[in-house]
Amino acid sequence: MKTYVAKPSTIVKKWYVVDASGRTLGRLATEVADTLRGKNKPIYTPNIDTGDFVIIINADKVVVTGKKADSKMYYRHSGYPGGIKQESYRHLFARKPEEVVRKAVKGMLQHNKLGAAQLTKLKIYAGAEHPHQAQHPEVLELESAKE
Repeated sequence: MKTYVAKPSTIVKKWYVVDASGRTLGRLATEVADTLRGKNKPIYTPNIDTGDFVIIINADKVVVTGKKADSKMYYRHSGYPGGIKQESYRHLFARKPEEVVRKAVKGMLQHNKLGAAQLTKLKIYAGAEHPHQAQHPEVLELESAKE
């Protein structure tokens, strides 16, 4: 029996839309990352981008549990000595709610060129409107929505 390997020329990529209203950040991010990687498809191949496009709307209505709003910190470094900056979840969420969701999904993808390519298929919007109506996105049913 031969192992099936997906060919990039034969992969059909769909567009999905996810409403993040009232969803827990981590649970939303894991399911979106799986869709971006293509793990929900029978043709999944780990080293080839078999995933679909995902549009997340209402990113400003995502929630976190416990005391994460105050205790979770995001760090970045300028590359210079003493150039580390930190920002709490609450401040970053108030400033850029899309960035909070993007960082959560990015952390669940591969940390290489393939993961970077898969992250470009993620489109995040703070409000309910998005400019991707021409792609006819389908609503993505998430496992966490069944709770």
